[in-house]
Amino acid sequence: MAKTVVMPQMGYDMDAGTLLRWIKQEGDQVTRGEAIAEIETDKVNIEIEAFDSGILRKTLITEGQTVPVGEAIAIIGEEGEEIDVPESAEAPPSTNGKEPPPQAAEAEEETSEESMTPPVGSTESETIEREASKTADEQPSQTVDRDPGERIRASPLVRRLSEEHGIDLSQVNGTGPHGRIVKRDIEGMVSGDIVKPAARAEEAAPAAQEAPAPSAVAPEPIPTQGGETQELTRIRQTIGKRMAQSFQHIPHFYVSVQINMDASLALRKEVNGSLEDASKISVNDLVVKATAMALQKFPVLNSSYVDGKMELHENIDINIAVAIEGGLISPFIPGADKKSLGEIARMTKDLGGRAKEGKLKPDEYAGGTFTISNLGMFGEIDSFLAIINPPQAAILAIGTATKQPVWNPNTEEFDPTSRMSITMSADHRLTDGAEVAQYLDELKGLLENPM
Repeated sequence: MAKTVVMPQMGYDMDAGTLLRWIKQEGDQVTRGEAIAEIETDKVNIEIEAFDSGILRKTLITEGQTVPVGEAIAIIGEEGEEIDVPESAEAPPSTNGKEPPPQAAEAEEETSEESMTPPVGSTESETIEREASKTADEQPSQTVDRDPGERIRASPLVRRLSEEHGIDLSQVNGTGPHGRIVKRDIEGMVSGDIVKPAARAEEAAPAAQEAPAPSAVAPEPIPTQGGETQELTRIRQTIGKRMAQSFQHIPHFYVSVQINMDASLALRKEVNGSLEDASKISVNDLVVKATAMALQKFPVLNSSYVDGKMELHENIDINIAVAIEGGLISPFIPGADKKSLGEIARMTKDLGGRAKEGKLKPDEYAGGTFTISNLGMFGEIDSFLAIINPPQAAILAIGTATKQPVWNPNTEEFDPTSRMSITMSADHRLTDGAEVAQYLDELKGLLENPM
């Protein structure tokens, strides 16, 4: 029996995905668990696997196309078997009690804009008359009063239409599942039959009188340099949005410290001499271990700011920022304070490698309690400031360990010493400079005395 492959939900907040390429083509044999396509989400590029074995009978979307979670993208069946191309997406798997993504229950909402375009041969006035002839029972309540800050549930299509037509979604009553705003809730506002919420305070024009088209004054074009314009990837768009929100809403402050890395580098050299390549430790592995151990004494820095409250975490899960093509992703090492250096080294290599190949699982990057961003391996980076990964309390920015002359009061001479700069960005709503300074002093002591 033919099976439909749908756009999977790779993370709780994912609502759409972009098909980057088909790994399997129509007519190819596929087995359960085999990768058939590569998709781009708002966090990562990842391969999706077949849940059934058979022949890839038909691909329903093209490379570069973005579709909602749950929409059908391919059909797997047996050779010669009669197949039906679905008109709407099948529902994705259960989300463990969390709010479901857009799916078959709202399939009519995710259809093309043709459903909102008058039929060929009809006029705009005829369309308005048809819409106006609907009974009051068919028209859902259009407006609602929401509390300030209340989350608005709406699909990408509804959000795009609301932006294009100037509709304030905070005043629209959602009739979809869990109060979600679906396309039918704003159709009247889009067509002009219903006064938009933002304009209710003004006197509406008589229904029989056609509203004049607004006159728009085109802004003066911005001079360009003749360069190429490129669309941002979904990953880069998400990074930009999250970092802008973080920098605008989180009161950052910064504290830096210089650390003598001679003892840590000597320990690394000694340990690596007896280890296989897969288990050899890096400077970053030492920093991860020391960071996690120091957080045991400063739990506030391992907390999150959630709804005006501090959420203290039981585990110390360290995110490691990994540069990938087109963006950045931060997989995490769970319970890093309880893992050995060898375990951290092996896990770091595995996560970093699979992150660059687009093979991470959502539960490997959708989490973490504290982030480390290390640019030390990209040359002589003295120091930099990192933006906090919300809702976390802080982030560490690691520079390069370089030889510097340091005054030795015992010998009254300058000694060549490997120095590394570490800067912590912290959320002033949760902590302050004194606590961060004490934490960095603890971290400094661990790295300068690694044994």
